[in-house]
Amino acid sequence: MSSLASVVIFLTAAVIAVPIFTRFKMGAILGYLTAGLIIGPSVLGFISDPEDILHFAELGVVFLLFIIGLELEPEKLLRMRNNILFIGGGQLLLCALAIAIPLVLFDFSWQVSLVMSLALALSSTAFAIGLMEEKHILKSPLGQKGLSILLMQDIAVIPILLLVSSLSGATAADGAPWWVGILAIAGVLLCGRYLINPILSLMSRYGSSEVMTASALLIVIATAMLMQMAELSMGLGAFLAGVLLANSSFRHQLEVEIAPFKGLLLGLFFIAIGMNMDLKLFASNPYIVPMAVALVAAKALIIYFLVRANQSADSHPIRLALMLSQGGEFAFVIFSVALADGLLPERLTDQATLVVGISMALTSPLVMIYEYLQRKKHQAPAYDDEREESEPEVIIAGFGRFGQIAGRILSANHIRFTALDNNAEHIEFVKQFGNKVFYGDATQLKLLRAAGVDHARVMFIAADSDKHGLAIAKVVKEHYPHIRIIARAKSRLSVLQFRDLNVYTSVREMFDSSLYAAKLLLQEYGFDEARAENMVQVFKVHDEELLDKAYHKQHYDLQEVIKMSKQSRAELETLFKIDHEQDT
Repeated sequence: MSSLASVVIFLTAAVIAVPIFTRFKMGAILGYLTAGLIIGPSVLGFISDPEDILHFAELGVVFLLFIIGLELEPEKLLRMRNNILFIGGGQLLLCALAIAIPLVLFDFSWQVSLVMSLALALSSTAFAIGLMEEKHILKSPLGQKGLSILLMQDIAVIPILLLVSSLSGATAADGAPWWVGILAIAGVLLCGRYLINPILSLMSRYGSSEVMTASALLIVIATAMLMQMAELSMGLGAFLAGVLLANSSFRHQLEVEIAPFKGLLLGLFFIAIGMNMDLKLFASNPYIVPMAVALVAAKALIIYFLVRANQSADSHPIRLALMLSQGGEFAFVIFSVALADGLLPERLTDQATLVVGISMALTSPLVMIYEYLQRKKHQAPAYDDEREESEPEVIIAGFGRFGQIAGRILSANHIRFTALDNNAEHIEFVKQFGNKVFYGDATQLKLLRAAGVDHARVMFIAADSDKHGLAIAKVVKEHYPHIRIIARAKSRLSVLQFRDLNVYTSVREMFDSSLYAAKLLLQEYGFDEARAENMVQVFKVHDEELLDKAYHKQHYDLQEVIKMSKQSRAELETLFKIDHEQDT
C-alpha cells in the first residue's frame, strides 16, 4: 500500500472514530485506540507494519514533552524536586516490587522478573497527560504531582535500558560510550541556554511565519535526533530543551507552532498502539485481561496511597491514580531491547505488550466510571477550577510605553500578568529593564490560549495600531465574551469602533494628558487653578457627550461628524460663558 493511501486511512479512521467517542464522552484517546485496532492487522488489516508507524509516531510524545518543558521554568522544576524524588521515585520502586513478587512466585528468573517489573511500573506519558489536559487538572497541584511521577519515570528509562544491557551481557562496545550521552546532554543544555534564543530572535525579525514554524520543528527534531544518536531518551532531551526555553520570550509562540504537530502525531501514536494489539493472542490466552486488570489495580492503589500521604489540600487523588495506572509506551522500548538481547522470550514479550495495550484501553473507561460514581454521589469532581495559583488573570496585548505603565503598576501591586508583543526588537529592549514579555501576535487564538486567556478576567489591549487593537478585540469578544476588555484608542473613530464591539471601555491615549496640559496653559494665561480645573472638566463632559451623540448617529459619515463638531464648538462657548457669569 502506498504512503499516501496509508495517510488517507489514518485520517479517515481518526475523523470517524474520535468524534463518535467524544460525543459519548468516552474520550478522544479511546477513539484513536479503537480506530487503530480496526484498521490494524487483527481486524481489517489495512496496515501491515504497525511497529514502523509506532516508531515514527513516538515523535508525538517528544513534542508533548517539549511543550511540557516550556511550561516548567527551571525554578519551578526545582520546587518540584521533592515530588519527583519521593512520590515519583516511590511509585517506581513500589510498583516494580509489587509486580516482581508474583513473577518470582511463578518461577520466572530474577532477571526476567526485574526487567518486566521495571518496564510495567512505567506509565504512559502520552495517555496520562492527555487525560489530565482533557480534565483540566494538569496545572493544578494534583496534576503537578502526576507530572512529577511521569518525569521521574522518563528519567529512569535510561538507567533501566542500561540495566537491561548489563543483564543480557551486552558489552559497552554494543552501544555508544558513556561520555557520548554526557556530551549530548551538555550540547542540549548549552544550545538551549545560549544559542536558540538569538536564532529565534533573528527569525522573527527577518523570516516569515513559516520560517518560525520550521525553526520550532528544527529545535525539537534536532534535539531528539541528538539524544537518539547518543542512545538516550528522545523525550527527555526535548523536555530539557523545553525547560531551558521556559523563560524565553518566544515560549508561547513555540507552543503555538508545535501544538498542531503534537496533536496529529499523538493521535497517530495512539492509533499505532491500537494496531499493535494482537487479538489472536488475546483470544488464545484467557489470562491477558485479568493480568491487565491486576496491573491497573496494583498501580492505582500504590499511586493513590502515595499521593494521599503527600497531599495537603488536593481532592480526589483516586482520579490521578486511575490516570497513571496503565502501562507505558517506554515498556515497548524496553521489551524490544530485552527481546533483541535474548533476555525475554518472544511469546512473553508479545503477552506483556498486549497487557500494556489493554491497560491503556482500560484507563479512559475507568476514569469515566469514577466520574459517573462521583456524580451519583452529588460530588462531581471540580476540574475546571483547579489551576495553578500563579496563573495570571490579566493579559496585556502590546507592551510599548503605554502597556508598560499599566504593567509596572500591576507589578507594584503584586498582580500577575502575561504580556504579549509582536515586535522582537522591542521585546529585547524591554527585557533589559527586567520586564517579562512574550513574542507573538495576540490576534492568534492559539497564542492567547497558550498565554492563559482561559483563566483571564481582564484583557488590556495596548497595541500601537488601532487596526491591530480592533483585530485583537474581535477575536477575544468572539471566543471569550465574558472577559472584560480595556482598550487603547488612538482616535475618536477607534473609540466608536471599539464600542461597536461591545468593549468594556476604551481609553483615548492623548485625551487625559491633553486635558492636563490645557489646564496648565489656562493657569499660565491667568486663570486660577480651581477655575482652570472647572473649565477643563466642562470640556471633558461636553466632549464625551459629543462622542455619545456621534455613536448613536451615523458616526462613520465624515460630513456629519464635521457638522456636529462645528455645532459643539458653539455649544461649548455658550457653556463657558454661562459658567463665567455664574462665577462673577
